[in-house]
Amino acid sequence: MKTKDEYIENLASDLKEWSAQIDVLAAKTEKASADAKLKYTEELNDLRAKQDAATEKMKELKEAGGDSWDTVKETADKVWNDLSKGLTSAVSKFK
Repeated sequence: MKTKDEYIENLASDLKEWSAQIDVLAAKTEKASADAKLKYTEELNDLRAKQDAATEKMKELKEAGGDSWDTVKETADKVWNDLSKGLTSAVSKFK
């Protein structure tokens, strides 16, 4: 089982990688046709919202301790899963 610091470090690494992927998708959106740009922008807005939720959850994880840690960790896992699935879906749509 990972320690709190290891867990947070792994999530921070994921978030950094995913943020870079979102930036790549944003660059592709700028080069897309008008119709595709509208569709991609909606997808990007959704991803950015999930990214913001993940960033906020990271802050909560860093501050959590004791009994609240398990609860925050559980919700963090859900947020990470949601962002991961959203990113995977967006990447497939942007190809």
